[in-house]
Amino acid sequence: MTQQPMIQSPDSLMLRAENLTKIFRSGEEEVVVLEDLNFEIHRGELVALVGASGSGKSTLLHLLAALDTPTRGDVYCLGKRAGDFSEEERAVYRNTRLGFVWQMHYLLPEFTALENVMLPRLIRGCNLSEARSRGKELLSEVGLEKAWGRRVGELSGGEQQRVALARALANQPVLLLADEPTGNLDSKNGEAVMELLRELHRAGSTIVMVTHDPRFARYAERHVNLFDGRVVDESEAAAAESQPSAAS
Repeated sequence: MTQQPMIQSPDSLMLRAENLTKIFRSGEEEVVVLEDLNFEIHRGELVALVGASGSGKSTLLHLLAALDTPTRGDVYCLGKRAGDFSEEERAVYRNTRLGFVWQMHYLLPEFTALENVMLPRLIRGCNLSEARSRGKELLSEVGLEKAWGRRVGELSGGEQQRVALARALANQPVLLLADEPTGNLDSKNGEAVMELLRELHRAGSTIVMVTHDPRFARYAERHVNLFDGRVVDESEAAAAESQPSAAS
């Protein structure tokens, strides 16, 4: 059973989706991926965006991250309307306020684990010594204190994803966004990554995670259920998914 969220104060609001709609166009055809979504994410929450493949979860995460723009509606990030950001403001927001963990780790294979984790700090303008110190600290926190000098290609899949998580935390983000962070991992390594995310949440991190796997969705204290691009409650989602398809 999903844990009931705490009563939140307006000051704790991190993200708000307001009538959020995303439509992709191909010639004369329109594909409505998300339609009139309304919800809020508050400081300190661990929220799972759940739904079947194709329900719009990853598209929604990209909109929340200001990596894409909605067709209609708005995303408010820390009280500011994302649609008002300039390209430079979007880049600064993503680099200084957000951390990202993707299904594919997107690490640089020619670099060591430590060098990959240092990069966000260096891009932000920190000096080499500070970036190195922060990188070693984070790799220790994810259990890779003995692997910082190894190249990414020498690490296992689970180790690579832990490096990706350390990299996401390099700039001390106020919000961590994770898109199927366990998608390319076996069950054991998937559980290990989820335990790390849970520990971060317990330490105060705000996390929004996309997953289609109920084993990992149970780590979240609240679910945003998507079905055919709409937010539905859990009973609606279960009923909709149990209906036979038109082709069956």
